[in-house]
Amino acid sequence: MHPKGVISYSASMLRRELSARGQVLARTEKLLHELSPGSSPVVMFGRDEAGRHGNFHPASYQGICANPEWARRLTKVHTASRRVRARADWQWMELDSVNSSDALLMNIFCHPGVASGDGLLPAVARLLGVDAASQPCFGIRPGVPLKSGRVDTTEIDMRLGDLFLEAKLTETGFQQSRPRLIERYRDFEAVFDVSRLPWTPVGMVQGYQLIRNVLAAYASEAAFCVLCDGRRRDLVEMWYSVMAAVHAPAFAWRLKLLTWQELAGSLPSDLQRFLDAKYGIVQG
Repeated sequence: MHPKGVISYSASMLRRELSARGQVLARTEKLLHELSPGSSPVVMFGRDEAGRHGNFHPASYQGICANPEWARRLTKVHTASRRVRARADWQWMELDSVNSSDALLMNIFCHPGVASGDGLLPAVARLLGVDAASQPCFGIRPGVPLKSGRVDTTEIDMRLGDLFLEAKLTETGFQQSRPRLIERYRDFEAVFDVSRLPWTPVGMVQGYQLIRNVLAAYASEAAFCVLCDGRRRDLVEMWYSVMAAVHAPAFAWRLKLLTWQELAGSLPSDLQRFLDAKYGIVQG
């Protein structure tokens, strides 16, 4: 279900709003930032001399930097850095971008009021249907078995216990593929009714990334959740169309959708204010 009263946004509309919000935040808080070149500039935040990073809630950023596994996520170079350098001493990283869904995910689940050494905030654990003792693991790479006996790997944004989560924000979609790509997977026919998958008029399968992630969860005996913005109805509807094609009843109940807006209501108040100001995400 879409959050009541939420207006539908395209990817480009949401990117423009996040850029405008990022620029206001950067100016008012005097944060280190640059704008990417082009007609629709993206705000890129950096770590300043005081140790602040404008793309992160201060408490979340402190938690990320204190955890070597989490901190490694900060080192993935942004593709735009190959074309332009903001300044001699600063190479843009993927999580510097105001549009980064991974940064949004870590802002929430690296906040000490949400995840700590004692486990998850109980309200968040209940909402996700996971054990409260679960600890977030980012950027996991589970195997997806192929009919050939080999294994294909896919990256999942986060794992909490036996739940895989994929985070989306301004991404344009979930990729398309030719039928031969998805037919390679060992469990494809066991999980999906091929005729019910979303197809394009030219015979391409939509939602390839989702299909692969679902198959990874199936092979790992895990659940799978898409976390996306409630304003992106196109992403919500695509995920529902992929879920509707799952004909393995004992597995279908493990698939779910959660919007950032729905999640926001269970978060600490300081994090809620941050999400509202930076992303326009308010409780749905």
